[in-house]
Amino acid sequence: MRATIRTPVSDPETVARAIRPDNTDEMATRVEGGAVVTTIERGSTGGLQTTADDYVVNLTVAAELIERTTDLRHTDHE
Repeated sequence: MRATIRTPVSDPETVARAIRPDNTDEMATRVEGGAVVTTIERGSTGGLQTTADDYVVNLTVAAELIERTTDLRHTDHE
């Protein structure tokens, strides 16, 4: 089983660096056209779903933290 998740974010390089340490051996994350793209391969549908769910939570947290940090940096310089 394989799934590819493509997520456009404002700073894809930083988000990808933040989430890569959580990748398992069955996952590959890259940056492509302003998006973080992760391919997940698992032996079963249930395993794929669980891994994808965990990945989406990690991605969401990383993207939100990076977005907020960037907003704070811009506010501090005004």
